[in-house]
Amino acid sequence: MQLLLSAAAFDRVKDRIAAFAPGLDIITAVGPADYQRNGADYPAESVDPDIVWTTLDAYGGGQMSALIAAILKGTKPCWLQTFNAGLDAPIFKSIMAKGVRISKSNAQAVAIAEYVVGHALSLILPIDRARDLQAEKAWKPTPYREVSQSRWTLVGYGSIGREIAQRVKPFGAHLTVVRRQVGTDDLADLVTDMAALPDVLPQSDVVVLACALTDETRGMANAAFFAAMKPGAILINIGRGGLVDEDALKAGLDSDQPARAVLDVFAVEPLPQDSWIWSHPKVRVTAHTSNSGLGTPGRGDDLFVANLQRFLNGEPLLNEAHPSEVGL
Repeated sequence: MQLLLSAAAFDRVKDRIAAFAPGLDIITAVGPADYQRNGADYPAESVDPDIVWTTLDAYGGGQMSALIAAILKGTKPCWLQTFNAGLDAPIFKSIMAKGVRISKSNAQAVAIAEYVVGHALSLILPIDRARDLQAEKAWKPTPYREVSQSRWTLVGYGSIGREIAQRVKPFGAHLTVVRRQVGTDDLADLVTDMAALPDVLPQSDVVVLACALTDETRGMANAAFFAAMKPGAILINIGRGGLVDEDALKAGLDSDQPARAVLDVFAVEPLPQDSWIWSHPKVRVTAHTSNSGLGTPGRGDDLFVANLQRFLNGEPLLNEAHPSEVGL
């Protein structure tokens, strides 16, 4: 059985793999079209993997195209472990249409949750106001609404949404979860569906978009969405840029619905230099980097090693995607 991964990823986990799969045929991508086996060059035409692991280092190192091409051209690809949490990119539909199983990553969930909560707290608490008063040498009070008095709405409740909830609830905030399955959850005060958004948004101080981009959710944050938001509320988007109608957002900001927006994802990435979003005083921009916590790579390695053991043992994979997630 052949495993294909980047050379950097292999260096990190080779000893762990050798402990339970010493006979695995491991091919490493060392460049955009260069491969090795056991440190020796390996012909590209002989690469035919059963297992492929795509990692952030492969993306940054230029090997991603080679890994994806090997899946699409291969005669026996069985399983892809990706670093992606969402599978809205069209390539995943093509891969799964070949019968390839795909397991998603939740390694970034902790980092993204901390990003969300950190930005929200810095906007709820009067940190900017206190800094301005300090610069003025002005001894004035800064009253503020406590986090425990705030109401949060999470649109989407996968691994990222749950990590956010685990950090929000200890503050005592009220938490509404919007997802497909209405029911109960140990961390949520209310679990409802998308149809209830017009009733939920007017009560929400913080709205977090953490859902997948689908035909149902594309452009969901539109003019009606922002008109329903509570004046003074905060919008945080760590899902996909396509969830938000950016023109409607601009109009919403003009009426403080929302009052502030924290955006890590955009309709076009990188965000064009001439975009109004860069310089808007009510918007915080980050370059799709909410996942960049220093613990993310290690958690990704742990997930792959655990899933590799499961795959080889014929056990269920962690975070395996259903074909419906790619439109099949």
